[in-house]
Amino acid sequence: MSQIEDIRELARDRSVASISRSLSIDEKTVRKYVKQDDFSPRPPHGTPRPSRLDAHTHLIDRWLKEDEKRWYKQRHTAKKIYERLVLESPGFDCSYNVVQRYVRKVRGTGREQRANQELVWHPGETQADFGEADFVERGDVVRKKYLTLSFPQSNNSFTQVFGGENAECVCQGLQDMFRYIGGVPGLIIFDNATGVGRRIGEVIRETKLFRQFRAHYGFSVRFCNPQSGHEKGNVENKVGYTRRNMFVPEPAFDDVERFNCELLDRHVVKAEEMHYKKLLTIKELYRGDEQALLPLPAKPFDVCRYEYVKTDGYGKIHLDARHHYSTRPEYAGAEVLVRIRAHTVEILDENKELVVQHTRQYGSTRSDTVDYRTSLAMLLRNAGAWPNSGIRELVPPVLRDVMDTQPRDELQASLRTLHLLTTRYSFETAIAALEEGIRISRSTFCDTAVLAARMSEYGLDTAAEQGPDLSAYDTLLATAGAAR
Repeated sequence: MSQIEDIRELARDRSVASISRSLSIDEKTVRKYVKQDDFSPRPPHGTPRPSRLDAHTHLIDRWLKEDEKRWYKQRHTAKKIYERLVLESPGFDCSYNVVQRYVRKVRGTGREQRANQELVWHPGETQADFGEADFVERGDVVRKKYLTLSFPQSNNSFTQVFGGENAECVCQGLQDMFRYIGGVPGLIIFDNATGVGRRIGEVIRETKLFRQFRAHYGFSVRFCNPQSGHEKGNVENKVGYTRRNMFVPEPAFDDVERFNCELLDRHVVKAEEMHYKKLLTIKELYRGDEQALLPLPAKPFDVCRYEYVKTDGYGKIHLDARHHYSTRPEYAGAEVLVRIRAHTVEILDENKELVVQHTRQYGSTRSDTVDYRTSLAMLLRNAGAWPNSGIRELVPPVLRDVMDTQPRDELQASLRTLHLLTTRYSFETAIAALEEGIRISRSTFCDTAVLAARMSEYGLDTAAEQGPDLSAYDTLLATAGAAR
């Protein structure tokens, strides 16, 4: 353009030949730009050049067309197409980059043809979905699921972490979030999730627990079409946003329920950010969502399901095909009632009272969760099993060494004390009382029971209460004695 400007400026008072000699440019070029009367930008028009891939594009187009009928996770990649062309197409001699550019071009055109419609979301409408991320739980790196509930109108969201994606986790997560925000969304949109229910054609089948939960809180539900995550794109984006912004680096915790409480508070900080399009803070926009929430019911929903399960010869139950939990040895071969929650598995007795509670296990690896405290009654009847019992492994070394050397009758007395105090207080308190009794040489049952009571109620280091002032009685008694 600078050369064109020089030509047109010199053309005001000089001839074409003079300009040609001065700028060392052909006269035809000078004459062209002197006569040109329109320098407006023109759209680019590249002339397509033949490619060695042209002879093979009909195969690529056919394979990509067939992919539209396949599961999206099992379609051709550019690399797979290149490998098939090398094996199946005679005379193919193109590079992988040429194939990759063509596939990207074709698929890009397809995406434009399947453009999504921008939807309008109203206050109080929500979307829910699960993501997964790594966490450090009690020092071990574990991959867990997290349930995200998003409000597309304001772009606000809340998250809770669980071990799985079953109905118990969904209902517990939603209930915890409902309590936190102080209301219930009028509509929740799910994908075709098995933990909640699934849509088969026009028929929607919800799980029993979720149907009861939805009736309790009174919200409506809608399910996406199968393989149509774009129908709830807001929460899909929020799942990734949460992973990148809240779970990097991996959060560490010992108690996932306590961590979930802290996680809800962290969303308050994120709500100070600006909405990506509306130029208001998420917190300001969320006020509209809050006003549209349904009120919480008077009573909370008890998120659990009950199931009768037959125990094996060791008194253990099997849940989710691969996870084993202990009951009591005397329940071996019997049918027990189990209360299953998102975070715990509870074994109940014939009176529906709690026998033992276990942390619920998830994942594809077999697990064996044992609470040896429930074996005390059985061990009392067979004190000779003490050296190989699981309870022995739970006893502190000092107390274990003493019990290892006790005669059978004394060992039975120690086990009986342990059993009675465990029933009355807790296993930990009973162990601590026995250990302290041995340390101060007060190991009878009565002494140990007093120690356990003090530990449970006040603590051994708590000073004795002063009590009422009895000095007036002392004076009165002294006076009466003197009068005699």
